Formats: sequence, structure tokens, C-alpha cells
Amino acid sequence: MTRRAGGFTLVELAVGLLIISLLLGLLMVPLSTQLDQTRYAETQRHLDIAREAVIGFALATGRLPCPALGNVAITTAGAGLESCPGTEGVLPWATLGVPETDAWGRRLTYRVTASFADAPGAGTLSSFTLTQDGDITVTNGAMNIATLLPAVIVSHGKNGFGAFQQTGVQIAGAAGDEAENVNNTPVFVQRTHAPDFDDLVTWVSGNVLKTRMVAASRLP
Repeated sequence: MTRRAGGFTLVELAVGLLIISLLLGLLMVPLSTQLDQTRYAETQRHLDIAREAVIGFALATGRLPCPALGNVAITTAGAGLESCPGTEGVLPWATLGVPETDAWGRRLTYRVTASFADAPGAGTLSSFTLTQDGDITVTNGAMNIATLLPAVIVSHGKNGFGAFQQTGVQIAGAAGDEAENVNNTPVFVQRTHAPDFDDLVTWVSGNVLKTRMVAASRLP
């Protein structure tokens, strides 16, 4: 009786490598998903910090910050400083002392109602009054979620369509609801993530801002 020589045949090696490849592929999908979830969570924290910084700026100065220019490189003098007057650009990270980008390395879009970013008039402590409202609306694509907002902050998510990079170059490709978040109008979209939408949006509530301003004696 003939005994088989030790070791593996080429066919057996090929089958083994195929199985290992399939197993690695199955492992990579959850790892990729976990990485995406981590970046979304990190970006949401950045947005929360940015919102608090915007409100803190108002408590200190009596107005909301103007946007910074998005189309300037990080190496340019004055990059990240607010540029007044202006209503839409990127979050003025240098002025506020917050991170420049989201977890994907792109700048955050920032829009503010002009009357909330004006310098306070002579003898006043705030650029706006208790009865004044913002002009920004956030919808879910079908109905309004929040209205009369003074300011909104947007991360353009994993695909980054519409976001400015640290080089000052804007990423093209925004379409549909994502295009609504970069078309320089006071209407923004925040909805469930899908293949055609991965933006994250947060905003400054007028009621919260005014309550904080009253507590800080910036409003009567």
C-alpha cells in the first residue's frame, strides 16, 4: 500500500488561502464599520464643543462670531479667524480656540444670522434683543425640525462633499440634501444617514442662547 508524502498539495494550499481570505474579509467589514462609528461619535463631540464655544463667545462679546473663510490654506496668515461681515463660511476655529476639523480632517461649515453677529450698538451689551429671532431653518428633507435659529454648524461626514479641506480646496460632489447644506442659503438638512447623505448638523437654539445671555447679564 502506497503512503502519501507529507505536506500539502497546491490545490489544498489554494483552498486554505481562499478560506483565510474569506475570513479576513468578514473581519474587515465590522472593523471598518466600527471605525466609521468612532469617527461619527468623535465628530459629534467636536460639534458639541463648537456649539458651546459659539455660545461662550456670545456671552463674552455680546454677539455670535462671524464665519472664517474656508478657501484659505492653514498656512495662510489669519486662517481660522472670523471674517466680518459674513454669514456663511467655516467655523472660526482659531477665534474660538477649538479643533479646526471633524474626524475626517475637513473644516466645519458655519452659518450665522447677520443681526446676531453685528457688533453691539453704543450703550448696549448685545447685538440682538430678546424679541429678535434668527433666520436659519433645519429640516429633515420633508418637514422643519427647528426654525428661527441664530446659527448652525455642519460636518460633511465621511464623503466630505461640500467641505473645505485644510488646503482651502472645497470637495466637489454634493448633491440632493447634501447640496442643501452648502448652497449658501439659510436652509439646512439633518436626516437619517443613507448612501446619499452622511452630514451631521447641530445648531444654536435662540431660546437657549437668550437664556444664557440673560443669566450672564448680557440681556435684560
